[in-house]
Amino acid sequence: MSDVKKIATRESYGNALAELGAKYDNLVVLDADLAAATKTGIFKKAFPERHIDCGIAECNMVGIAAGLAATGKIPFVSSFAMFAAGRAFEQVRNSVGYPKLNVKIGATHAGISVGEDGATHQCNEDLALMRTIPGMVVLNPSDDVEAKAAVAAAIEHEGPVYIRFGRLATPVINDTPDYKFEIGKGVTLREGKDVTIIATGLCVAESLAAAEKLAADGIDAKVINIHTIKPLDEELVIAAAKATGKVVTVEEHSVIGGLGSAVCDCLSANAPTPVLKIGVNDVFGESGPAVKLIAKYGLDAEGIYSKVKAWM
Repeated sequence: MSDVKKIATRESYGNALAELGAKYDNLVVLDADLAAATKTGIFKKAFPERHIDCGIAECNMVGIAAGLAATGKIPFVSSFAMFAAGRAFEQVRNSVGYPKLNVKIGATHAGISVGEDGATHQCNEDLALMRTIPGMVVLNPSDDVEAKAAVAAAIEHEGPVYIRFGRLATPVINDTPDYKFEIGKGVTLREGKDVTIIATGLCVAESLAAAEKLAADGIDAKVINIHTIKPLDEELVIAAAKATGKVVTVEEHSVIGGLGSAVCDCLSANAPTPVLKIGVNDVFGESGPAVKLIAKYGLDAEGIYSKVKAWM
């Protein structure tokens, strides 16, 4: 994938906010002293009067956003996933989720690809936490194109939305003329008859590469990109499971409570199917270069290929 254009989805987030700021004059962006890292600084440069730095006070930031939403603004609160979903969970639940306020959460630096920041900052629990909040839409875009589309869709959606972004530059895979983003709709990227690989976030590009390796071994894998963890595209998941008889989920998140759990909940109720969950296996991350960590935790193309092949 070395010749493919690579962009970190946190960059896409900052660029999307700046572009959409011109279209929506009620769009406001709040940050917790991390505008350079979350890339909301791009919006701040364009619309300084609509960017609020709340300091290192994430819980307070969510409360301010709730107040702004109650007056008709569309606030985006931004911080690392560990703080936006973790530290401020109670405020997100009670001040945003419970009153169904129109607050958007832009959570960057999710998963183990935060790299050198280590276990304390590598949030592998955010999708699970956000899924449990009633009415919360949970998005995890796979590349630059999808990340920008997700931000635009979140603005159009009335109600709370959580969007997960990464620190690591990832390949652009959705730059096709017919690409269309719709909340709650998965995208079939590759047809196959032997097994379905359902991936989300940065694992989508790696799963596509793994499918090519499997094809060389005579295993025909269907690949589905699930950018919306909640509401899940159950129709697509069930149809794929029935067609191939085996399902693999791949996520840069704990295997507990994320995409894998959502898919298993869906299939156990509607179409019982053997499922292999690939993700972070009930362990904390560690400090190290992002690319090496992804390989160590088996979330790169080679790791996905090996696990699927052994399971098949």
